Amino acid sequence: MIIDVHTHCHLPEHWGTEHEDHWEGAYGEPYPLVTPESFDAAMVGVDVAVTFGMAASLPGVRTPNAFVADFITKVQTPTIGFSALDPSDADWREQLDEASELGLQGVKLYPVLALFDPLAPEFDEFYRILTSRNMVALWHMGATPSPVGSLAVSQPLVVDEVARRHPDLVQVMAHMGHPWQRDTNVVLRKNSRVFADVSGVPSRPMDAYLALVHSQEWRTVDKLIFGSDYPLWTPAEAIERLRGIAALRAGTLPFVQEETIESILHRDTLSALGLTDPRR
Repeated sequence: MIIDVHTHCHLPEHWGTEHEDHWEGAYGEPYPLVTPESFDAAMVGVDVAVTFGMAASLPGVRTPNAFVADFITKVQTPTIGFSALDPSDADWREQLDEASELGLQGVKLYPVLALFDPLAPEFDEFYRILTSRNMVALWHMGATPSPVGSLAVSQPLVVDEVARRHPDLVQVMAHMGHPWQRDTNVVLRKNSRVFADVSGVPSRPMDAYLALVHSQEWRTVDKLIFGSDYPLWTPAEAIERLRGIAALRAGTLPFVQEETIESILHRDTLSALGLTDPRR
């Protein structure tokens, strides 16, 4: 079974001007259009997908809850929807209530671009409500090409402190917290309900090599889950790249075991995160 926990369904217009102004230079092209048809074509071989948009109010980035809920009704792939929410919005409670009513099972958070401090005491109520509703907090964790972004609020040790204060909240650090993957492994080791997805990780092979070897050494492989970061990569492309990392050798140095990659690809992510299987 393959669960892709990190896919995007949002439209180019949900970016406002942020992608055009700050991201196209890094990625070299406009944000691709995702349709239910293109999503299903990309998800061939995936048993269940998790999909979401983005929300960062200051730069005008917004994917409505209703859009995500509608999207998952239009795809053939069994798909779980997450809300994209900026908890610094005055109406975050209403947005979260709407997400729950629409059956969205988690929240994608983007502090690096939304510029909220996840450790500010004002957000503790938000985390308590997520915990009480069994909703997953999936963080964009790590880098951004946007000059308006704040890397200071996008590091794995931030999630460690949230977990220390809210140990029952299920959290996922996207991208293994790149480029702070070793910090991610340390955070995973000590927090039972914190996980990391590997979306985008193999796009930088040396970082991926070190991240996954460190995961073996820190014994956190069981906390890693598969994500493709579609539409930047399809699941098939992401899987091929991950397996390529296991083929790398550097003399007598430790290397990424094939079983490490296969365990990530076939993790029972739904059970690990407490998500309801849409196939039932």
